Amino acid sequence: MAAKAFLFDYGGVFTASPFRAIDELGVKIGAAPGQAVEIIFGPYASDTDHPWHRLERGEISLQEAREAILALGQKVDLETDVFQFFAAMSTGAGVREEFVDLVREIRAAGHKTGMITNNVLEFREHWEKTLPLGELFDVVIDSSAVGVRKPDPAIFTLTMEHLGVQAEHSVFIDDFEGNIDAAQRLGLQGVLVEEDFAPSIAETRRLLA
Repeated sequence: MAAKAFLFDYGGVFTASPFRAIDELGVKIGAAPGQAVEIIFGPYASDTDHPWHRLERGEISLQEAREAILALGQKVDLETDVFQFFAAMSTGAGVREEFVDLVREIRAAGHKTGMITNNVLEFREHWEKTLPLGELFDVVIDSSAVGVRKPDPAIFTLTMEHLGVQAEHSVFIDDFEGNIDAAQRLGLQGVLVEEDFAPSIAETRRLLA
C-alpha cells in the first residue's frame, strides 16, 4: 500500500544508538557483552515492570530508576549507575543531519510525519532542543508523557490516530528490531536503522517513491 505517513524513533535514528554505547561502557566496567544493557534497560523487546520501563512510562522518577538499577547491578557486583553511563555517552554525541534532511524531504513530498520515542521526563528539556520538532513532525509522542511505551501496540495506534492514517499506509523507522516487529504486527511497514544507517535512508526513500 502507498505510504502516507512516516513515523520515526529518536535515539538510534537521529542520534547514535544508546544500546551499543551502553554495551561498550559495560564491558569496560567488567560486564559480559550484553549484560549492562540487560541490567539498565531490561528486556527491551517487552514492556515490563523493569525500572527503566516504568521510568519511560512516567511512573517513577529518574532518581528512583537510578537507585533500582544500581541495586540490580550490585547483585552481580557491577556499578550500573545510569548517571555515569549517560554522562559518558553524551561526549561527542550529535544529531544525524541525514535523517533531518530525510524528514524534510518527506514533508516536501506532502506526507505526514510523526515521532514515537521511548523517553524520560527528565531528559525532555535537553533532547527536544536538539531538533526543530515543530518543523519536522506533525505529532511527537513521548512515552513518558502518554504513559505507554514501545513495543506496546497502543503507542503506535495513538500516533496513527493523531495523524489520521491507517497502519497499512504507515512506515515506522527505528533502531530496535523488537519495536519494528511490534509495528509490523499491526500492519505498518518497518525500516530498521543499523550502525551503517545509509541503507535505512535508501529504503525509506524507496517507500517514499
